[in-house]
Amino acid sequence: MKSLFSIQKYAAVFVLGLGALVTSCDDDPIPLNDPSTGGGQEFEYTWAKTADSLQAATYNTFLGSNGTFVQNNAGNSTFHYWPNAHVLDVLTDGYLRTGDENYVPKMKALLDGIKIKNGGTYNNVFNDDMIWLGNACVRAYNATNDEDYKDVALELWGIIKQSWSDDVFDGGITWKQDTPYQKNAVSNAPAAILAMRLYEIDQNPDDLIWAQKIYDWQKNTLVNPSNGIVWDNISSDGAQGTPVVNSDWVFTYNMGTYIGAGVWLYNATGDQSYLTEAVKSANTLITSPQLTSEGILRDEGQGDGGLFKGILVRYFTELIEVSSLNSTNRSSYVNFLRFNATTFYNDGLLRPSMMCGPNWKNTPTGTTDLTTQLSGVMLIEAAAKLHEEQLLD
Repeated sequence: MKSLFSIQKYAAVFVLGLGALVTSCDDDPIPLNDPSTGGGQEFEYTWAKTADSLQAATYNTFLGSNGTFVQNNAGNSTFHYWPNAHVLDVLTDGYLRTGDENYVPKMKALLDGIKIKNGGTYNNVFNDDMIWLGNACVRAYNATNDEDYKDVALELWGIIKQSWSDDVFDGGITWKQDTPYQKNAVSNAPAAILAMRLYEIDQNPDDLIWAQKIYDWQKNTLVNPSNGIVWDNISSDGAQGTPVVNSDWVFTYNMGTYIGAGVWLYNATGDQSYLTEAVKSANTLITSPQLTSEGILRDEGQGDGGLFKGILVRYFTELIEVSSLNSTNRSSYVNFLRFNATTFYNDGLLRPSMMCGPNWKNTPTGTTDLTTQLSGVMLIEAAAKLHEEQLLD
């Protein structure tokens, strides 16, 4: 995890361009019956309409230069590679949900802009940054059939694999290209997912082998075998140092990507052990005070931490969608996600600006970072997707 973005004093944001002004009335829940009938007030949450409003507000508020997105809504125009990779994921979410062709040029401008803003290359010292972009590119390729996305994903995958080493900690991909003695969850489980996404496209057996060995290394090195908690990293002070697992750092996104890697491997191989591990971690996720507070995914701050919950939601949703998932587990996970989404919808979303805060139980009162905003969009896009699939009301 890189250093947190600075938190600046809040400045008012006006939502400009590209369409109608986003207003709270666009996404108020629709009452299904009248409480005077004795049935009580029930609501159908308008997840898709809310997702539309959030997508528009995010684009209009955070768009910077060269199709990329800025750090926050208070005038800091700093470019950060990895949140922009997740913007591509979020734009792909919107395109897949709506089929609206207006998303396509935004996605392509962002892909090209990341290279420009990164000095004319997609190569980045942070392996996790490249892994995020690789995953987003495969999704964008699948959505648009634009070969440029696949080419970038393959280029990045080739670079990322070079940071695997068997002679340090018996395997694993380093967090950065220049940190041979630090290997993180964030540079491994997402890499296994990327390998599986590429395997799904080309059926290259080497990609499956890579995914399995990355997953196995993380499971054996950075996962508590009793409860599926994912520890953040293992490091040592050089070749002669004693390896230390940082078990004090437990973050939602590491749980999510480990769950996601298990789901991808289970779907491809049918090996029940992958699903069993994913379920173990998910059951811990929804109950552990290290990860949740009163049934809500915990506040992990803004900066880098602002994006963690959204990443978790993306891969937790994929677990819910597994057709062979035990119905009791599915019901439990859907209820958890529904509670997070409805709480955020009612209490954590600032209207009419549609800004999202790091605590989904409280309306944001200050600056909103792009990272934090993206997590809110991912949550509502997930709710809209599950609603469309009739898994969430």
